[in-house]
Amino acid sequence: MPPDRVFHFSEDPTIARFIPHVPPTNPTQPASVWAIDEQHAPVYWFPRDCPRVTAWPRNQAETVGFRKAFATDATRVHAIELAWLARMSATVLYRYEFDATAFTPWQEASGQWISAEEIEPLSVEPVGDLLKRHVDAGIELRIVPSLWPLHDLAKSNQWDFSLVRMANASARMFDSVRR
Repeated sequence: MPPDRVFHFSEDPTIARFIPHVPPTNPTQPASVWAIDEQHAPVYWFPRDCPRVTAWPRNQAETVGFRKAFATDATRVHAIELAWLARMSATVLYRYEFDATAFTPWQEASGQWISAEEIEPLSVEPVGDLLKRHVDAGIELRIVPSLWPLHDLAKSNQWDFSLVRMANASARMFDSVRR
């Protein structure tokens, strides 16, 4: 069932109209306005350019394996690198709300919605303290020296995940000594 509303997150609180565009990270995608549903919105509770790994079980059957693999009782795990903690603490992020009727699901990612039309937001409001937002939502936020080990674990296809701005992550180091 489609949502009634979808969201866009930005550090700019002055956007009056969202114009379809081709994202630089996906140049084969048709020009679109991008939005996220409420269930998946926590993927965007970060500074825009912050590299992050997020993962969560899609259903009860995946929960046992997820909890064991990530050594957690949390329903979601998010991670950023140590170098981004100060920016995460200082960023003021805004949530734009849209009527979802102009959007269709983007099949390449869970919870993503696109529109080929120009969109005017229904409202815009500050998200508040991003660290507190994670705490209040019961999301385990890990601050790690490198995202790459969690990147590999998250994309193991055993649960849902999102990898954002990984081009901004620190360089991948060898996971183990070669024999």
